Amino acid sequence: MNRLYARSLLAKSILTTIVIGAGFGSAISLASSHREAPFITEVPKVDGTDFYMFRSYELGREDTVTLIANYLPLQDAYGGPNYFDLDGNAIYEIHIDNTGNAEEDITFRFTLTDVKQDLQLEVGDAGDTQMVSVPLKNIGGIGPAADQTDNVQARQTYALTVIRGDRRTGTAEPVMNAFDQSETFNKPVDNIGGKSFGDYEAYANDHIYDAVIPGCNGNARVFVGQRQEAFAVNLGEIFDLVNTNPLGPRNAEANDLADKNVTSLALEVPTACLTGMAANSNGQRVIGAWTTASLRQARVLNPQPANNGKGASIQGGAYSQVSRLGMPLVNEVVIGLKDKDAFNASEPKDDGQFATYVTHPTLPELLEILFAGTAVAPNQFPRADLVTAFLQGVPGVNQPEGVVASEMLRLNPEIDVTQPGMQNDLGVLGADNAGFPNGRRPIDDVVDVSLRVAMGALIADPTIAPNNTAPFTDGVQVDPAGLQSSFPYLGTPLPGSPN
Repeated sequence: MNRLYARSLLAKSILTTIVIGAGFGSAISLASSHREAPFITEVPKVDGTDFYMFRSYELGREDTVTLIANYLPLQDAYGGPNYFDLDGNAIYEIHIDNTGNAEEDITFRFTLTDVKQDLQLEVGDAGDTQMVSVPLKNIGGIGPAADQTDNVQARQTYALTVIRGDRRTGTAEPVMNAFDQSETFNKPVDNIGGKSFGDYEAYANDHIYDAVIPGCNGNARVFVGQRQEAFAVNLGEIFDLVNTNPLGPRNAEANDLADKNVTSLALEVPTACLTGMAANSNGQRVIGAWTTASLRQARVLNPQPANNGKGASIQGGAYSQVSRLGMPLVNEVVIGLKDKDAFNASEPKDDGQFATYVTHPTLPELLEILFAGTAVAPNQFPRADLVTAFLQGVPGVNQPEGVVASEMLRLNPEIDVTQPGMQNDLGVLGADNAGFPNGRRPIDDVVDVSLRVAMGALIADPTIAPNNTAPFTDGVQVDPAGLQSSFPYLGTPLPGSPN
């Protein structure tokens, strides 16, 4: 499919579909979800940063779908001595809608558990010797095998549960390690540095597990651990009133996230275990997905955490959702400031409450003000082009028949994969239907795609959208050298100190 035809396919729905007040989309996101809402800045361990969903392109695994939910943004590799464990009091979830009704049909829930041992050293001389607890996370080399943890004072394990039906009241069953039928998986310690790990990549790879999902034929794979940040964005300049040239070269600016790590919840599932009744006009199955994190509603600070062994806080009550991420990312530059916390707590089925933010988006108008004479906002309201392509899916590609308009990633896993080296980072706009917004791969430049769509790339009439062919960009592209061609696809995390 050539690029012109791809754009025409996306634009076709503008002439045939007008949707008002029935959902919300992220077609005009500028960055992934890093500290995007006021409350989430207070609990960074449950801040979802990016969500990926794509047909696996590792050779021999094309009959699976890979889901990657990234959390805990802007990790500096040298961030010791505690580094970046996830929240053991939270639940992290990936939700699948395979019926097109904007409600979860399958949920994969990750729960973390802290594992601690009091490592001590003998300190003193012959007349006064005491065993004293050390302040560091490890007191010697770690790995390369996942179970080599004698020198580790604090680490985490996790359990994975599959829930069918409602995320809170549905049928829940444990996912098991295919090797020993255990319900507990090890999370690798973060990449402290070259002295602590002789070969961090081998150590991390030993934490990739074959997994058995009840009711699913074929093995899945799972990995939870630190990865190198894959998202690329000119973050500082973008949020300084877009202090960059929006029509400059695509690779002229610095990627502000190039020296950061992130924590990934990665899951590879046989496609047949995810698809359901939802199908596009060609009869091809389509799935939708998004990720959330939730915390207990009540938290009481412990005034004497060292004396009773219960930690710095005591938590209880029902779980309350505090983070949500599907498309990259609605909440940073689309949702109004007053509604950002509300969006993070919401579900796709209730997205009608945010409809105005997409039918009458503010970002194109801001760009027109900031770049007078260069950027001209489309003059078409409601923005049916955004609603159709990003709340319902691309017609003939990943739009299910009768879909309920709502914000989430949607994927047609029957479209052939595009192998690394051949992938077009503009996805469908670049005539690569295996890419964004048909799901999202790590290589996809969602910033540039979103900027162009926001400024009217799907509107054929230049009198309505004068910038419909303009190559808007933040000046940064994803570096394919930082990615892997096999699960979990994101690169080995940067070390806290060199080898």
